[in-house]
Formats: sequence, C-alpha cells, structure tokens
Amino acid sequence: MPSGDRRDAVRAIVSAGQRELVAELERLDGGARFGRSGRTRLLENGDVFERAVVSAAFSDEVFAAGLSVVLHPRNPYVPAFQAHFRYRESADTWWFGGSVDLLPCYGFASDATHFHRALKTYCDTLDPAFHAQAKRACDDHFRLPHRDEARGIGGIAFDHLHLPGPDGWRRAAAFTAAGIATIAPAYFPIVQRRKDLPHGERERQWQLYRRGRYVEFTLVHDAATAVQADAEAILMALPPLARWESEFSPEPGSAEAGLASFLHPRDWAAETPVTAG
Repeated sequence: MPSGDRRDAVRAIVSAGQRELVAELERLDGGARFGRSGRTRLLENGDVFERAVVSAAFSDEVFAAGLSVVLHPRNPYVPAFQAHFRYRESADTWWFGGSVDLLPCYGFASDATHFHRALKTYCDTLDPAFHAQAKRACDDHFRLPHRDEARGIGGIAFDHLHLPGPDGWRRAAAFTAAGIATIAPAYFPIVQRRKDLPHGERERQWQLYRRGRYVEFTLVHDAATAVQADAEAILMALPPLARWESEFSPEPGSAEAGLASFLHPRDWAAETPVTAG
C-alpha cells in the first residue's frame, strides 16, 4: 500500500475511533456533551465522568497519529481508565503501538476478570501468544518504581508492531482499529454496574488519594513521554481534583486497604469468572 494511502487510512481509523467513543461516552453519561479544544474532545462535570478526554493527534513532519482516552469517573467505585493507540511512519518504516489499563480505587475481582478477559480475546485475534507479552509489558511499564507499586491493575501494552508480509500493514492496522473498538466492551459494563453505588466522604478522599498516584506517575515517571507530547493535552488529561500525602496507610482490614492485593501482576484472564459484586 502506498504511503499516502496508509496515512489516510490511519487518519480515518483515529478519527472514527474518536467520533464513536465520544458518542458512546455521551450516552453512558446520560446526555453530557463533549466540548472541543483543537483535536481534543473534553467532557467535564458529567453525571458519570468528572473529566473525560478523547484526543486525536496527527503530525506530518515525521508522520505520526494517535488516539488517547483518559476517563476520570465521579463515583469512587468506578475505576479510572486510560488507553493510547498510535502509529509512526518514516520513509519505508512503520509501526503501531497501544496500551490499555484500568485504575481502580476499590478492588472487585469481577471487574478485573471481565476487563482482562476482554483484552485477551482481542489479543488472541492476532496471536494466542500475544496477550501474555502485552500484559507483561503493561505490568512492567505502569509502575511507580520508588514505591514498588503498580499504578493500577494493568491491561496490555505493545510497541513497534510491524507485521511481516505483503498483508502485514493491513493486519496491523485492523488489529489497532479492533483495539479501539474493544474499549467499550472491556470498560463500559464495569461503569454501568458501579456508577450508582452509594459512597461518602471517606470514599471520595480515597479516590483523590489514588488519583494522586496517577498524577505522580504521569508527571514524574512518564516524563520521557510527556516531553514528546503536547503539554496542554497532558495537563488536560489529569484528574480535575487529586490529593497527595508522602506517607498514608488505610485502615487495616478496610476496603481501601484491600486494594493493595490487586496492585500486583496477576493473570486475571485465566481466573474463573466470578459473579459481579
């Protein structure tokens, strides 16, 4: 496929993914509407999402394209979510990349199992061995090293995906488009079953504290990525409110303390699905 045709196809994948996700998120939030800032679509103060960002980015100098999705829910029982899918091309060299991960404040085995099984089903369409590699890459990357703690419960991450053969580009592009399409079935059912759970100030303060970990990772440990990206887009994707404490330990035996058992690499997709609860 000629380079121009490849680039047009990638633009179409990213633009369609942004358009469809914005529409689905607006329905999920009960009618809230996204505003626009350049190529970034932003929803704030919705019934379900305190902030939701769906950003499309394109660069023609060395052709690059990407779709970023960052969702900060209002209810502390709904996990935050992040996904990035990207493409790079220079001369005859091209590759795709992506990451999807879940950041709960409270651990629910049913949510973790559902999320990881959806991602495994997606990865298996490319290669049955791919999921294990992509999950391990996600677990390795999305960590706070100085705390020896995962940012969330993981997901998948892959980079420099360049499939061989005359049909390699088309297969890689289709796999990336399928990854964008997997966001809704992997994440939205979790939102639906958690968004109306009752909560109070205790849960809210814990949510703000966990958001602080997200900010810490983004601004400190992901600095190399931040330097290469648009600063406004990075700051826009941060949660609207967060808190940080150098030393804080939740009450032993509490639901908040129970999250720690989720913040370790675990093969959720291989576990027997449990009843949602």
